Amino acid sequence: MRRAVVPLLAVTVGLVLADSAIVTLALPEILLELDTTVTAVAWVLIAFNLVLGLAAVPAAALFRLRGGSPRVLTAIGIAVFAATSAWCAVAGSIDVLIAARCLQALGGALALVGALELLVAERGERRGVATWVVAGVVGTATGPVAGGLLTEAISWEAIFVVQVPFAVLAVPAALAVHALPEIPETAADRSPVAVRPNLTLALLSAALTAALFLLVLLLVNGWRQSPATAAITVSVVPLAALAAAPLARLTRAPHGVQVVAGSVLIAGGLAALALLPAAHLGWTVAPQALVGLGLGLTVDRLTAQAMDLRLPRVRHAGWTIGARHLGVVVGLAILTPIFTADLRDAEQPATEAITALVLDAPLEPQLRIDLAEALGRELEGQRDQIPDLGRAFDALDLTAAEQPVADQLERDLDAQLERAATRAFRDSFLAGAGLALLGLLSVALPGRRQQAQVQQARRQEAEA
Repeated sequence: MRRAVVPLLAVTVGLVLADSAIVTLALPEILLELDTTVTAVAWVLIAFNLVLGLAAVPAAALFRLRGGSPRVLTAIGIAVFAATSAWCAVAGSIDVLIAARCLQALGGALALVGALELLVAERGERRGVATWVVAGVVGTATGPVAGGLLTEAISWEAIFVVQVPFAVLAVPAALAVHALPEIPETAADRSPVAVRPNLTLALLSAALTAALFLLVLLLVNGWRQSPATAAITVSVVPLAALAAAPLARLTRAPHGVQVVAGSVLIAGGLAALALLPAAHLGWTVAPQALVGLGLGLTVDRLTAQAMDLRLPRVRHAGWTIGARHLGVVVGLAILTPIFTADLRDAEQPATEAITALVLDAPLEPQLRIDLAEALGRELEGQRDQIPDLGRAFDALDLTAAEQPVADQLERDLDAQLERAATRAFRDSFLAGAGLALLGLLSVALPGRRQQAQVQQARRQEAEA
């Protein structure tokens, strides 16, 4: 068990942070299976990130209470996370799933903060914090890919089932760690919260929501790709993020320059996703690579900057976790209404184009009327969603001669919907790019200390 302590704790950190986005590729299936709306299913993401973001700082305060045990509190958090993951897997309605996700986030907050203390106890200050940061970045980046593959291979419920055994094994691993010595309060008061790195993390997390949430909806619901295909497609982001570290070492650029460059890359990638020339997977590769490189250059460096040798560790970990996940909530809160409003605006032109295609189809008049009525019912029943018109065609009684004509018409209608969906996501991607640029401003603008140094330098130049 002793040899497995660090790997199990690192996996736990990765699982909790992966859960902030792991359901992304499963959302279209959840949308259909639980018979809900895009806005409601977004709360499967929002609820977890909101509760985790709000609970992180109080969880850190709980660890600082006199007499509190990091091992016991961490084990409790991991156990709650495991139990509620199992509850998520058996949720029969969207309301139950959202409630389970809220409790899962509470357990996750305790597990994340406690795992930092225990990793430091096992590996020392710098190596422990580094392990915690890297595990979180890997979990965040690979979450959507893992969720998509599990959804395609098994079901969306499998996403939560596979987490349970890892979390269960991590409970005794947490209890096996020797407790850290108590840090005197006088030392704990010496490190103020790192506002600027945390603010930048929040803004970039909000921007990355466009790539980790909206792009998946576009691929699966808008372009009708399978979850597995979408998972392979969005794997460009974590692969590019992993490639960012060796590239950064080659350039030897200061961390501040890397963060600025990463923010620009994220903004550029999201802007490119807003301007896709066609509904083809290949067009998304380069924009995703830019986003992934930006992710790899920013999140771990900003987290390390916010955490580096700051005491007490759990307090600063709580603020950093809160900033990242509340940033995701802000991103969802801003981007989802933009997307749904644009989707509504696209309904009328799309309906008119569909009607024109049906009327021009070389089919019998009565068959065209029946098809138009069936399509109208599907469009009306799937409002605020990207509609699936396949059921309207499945209900038709077609002859062998009419089947090829109907198949071509269905392909034409799907292509029309793909174009409409691509346009409907444009403003949301541009808004995400704007959030990344705001994150760039929080890094690039000089802080008070920098301003004082500049003013002092100018005075020295004037005196000389």
